Amino acid sequence: GAVLARVGEFVTLVTNVVEKHEGAVVDILSDTVMATFTGQDDAQHAVKAAQEIHARFGTLAEAWQNDFGIRAAVSMGLHCGDAVVGFAEDSPTPEQLFVFGDCVSVANRLLHRARAGEFVLSETLMDLATEMGVTIEAEELPPLEIPRRDPIKLFGVLIDPRLAFTQE
Repeated sequence: GAVLARVGEFVTLVTNVVEKHEGAVVDILSDTVMATFTGQDDAQHAVKAAQEIHARFGTLAEAWQNDFGIRAAVSMGLHCGDAVVGFAEDSPTPEQLFVFGDCVSVANRLLHRARAGEFVLSETLMDLATEMGVTIEAEELPPLEIPRRDPIKLFGVLIDPRLAFTQE
């Protein structure tokens, strides 16, 4: 019960922050939440949401540690690009928003590159957000290598000490 209640708190926090920054939560799988941001300022909104989730989760994690002895951290992967977004009318859950496409699988890979407490951004998203005036303290990371494609440059908002970076 305690763990499920914590997952509820986490999902609520993420959903509130994402919606505040004009995004939408599209998928929740266990303790992983996928959100999408569309429109002109999508990159800026995504980064601002990530920064706020990061900051607010710290408070939540501290309470969990003190009250329940649960250690937790949040990791994020941020990428932008074309995706198919919509509702499948003939599905058993017609209100379920679906998002899929190359940019979703890339974002998922970036999530797996991030260690606990970190977020990893693609250069594309980083550049767009920076152009919109968002300040991101990030370090360049080893690029994401995908067969038959140009490597994708990555940046990370990292925690110290950084010992080894997970390679996929």
